[in-house]
Amino acid sequence: MVAVIGFIVFIFSIIIHEISHGLMAEKLGDPTARLSKRLTLNPLPHIDPMMSIVFPLVLIFSGSPIIFGSAKPVPIDPYNLRNPKKDMGLIGLAGPLSNLVLAIIFSLIARLTLPFIKYSMFFGILQYGAQINIMLAIFNLIPLPPLDGGRIAVALLPEKYADALASLERFGILIILFLLLFPNSLFSLPNFIYNITNLLFRLVFPKFSLI
Repeated sequence: MVAVIGFIVFIFSIIIHEISHGLMAEKLGDPTARLSKRLTLNPLPHIDPMMSIVFPLVLIFSGSPIIFGSAKPVPIDPYNLRNPKKDMGLIGLAGPLSNLVLAIIFSLIARLTLPFIKYSMFFGILQYGAQINIMLAIFNLIPLPPLDGGRIAVALLPEKYADALASLERFGILIILFLLLFPNSLFSLPNFIYNITNLLFRLVFPKFSLI
């Protein structure tokens, strides 16, 4: 039951992530997400069968230390933006930032209701909500396109280096999957993401460990 509710929280979190990209794009001059009817909490326009359902479910039920996945990316037209390079970085930042805000909201609810729900399933769900949103933020901030961190890095780097990084976009997900599935002894991306998540989670819930 907790796993099912946790999965619903995960779906809600990745939808908010994508809506945040669309809202930021709208603010910066690009209405494409709104015109494509992607600024909605209705999950149907957002769900990608493989990345939103199959992949995260496999990770959840396999006991993986990290859970990640994504909704369909909201459509963005850089030609509508006033300053495409900088604005794409801001749009990229909006997604992880929304996950951190969600983590804080889950944490505040837990703290405000702690005397009543400390040992309940509801408290466990709140912990999971904070944990998964921190994890989504950390994962998406990896500085490699097409992840949000890659878009932020492209916006911040000098033109020569930004172009070189942007050219990796078509291979980015393959590189990330390789690092996740085949960690080596020198650097384990799953452990790195888990450890940073755990550190930030303990700052939010200082008296509790990860579920």
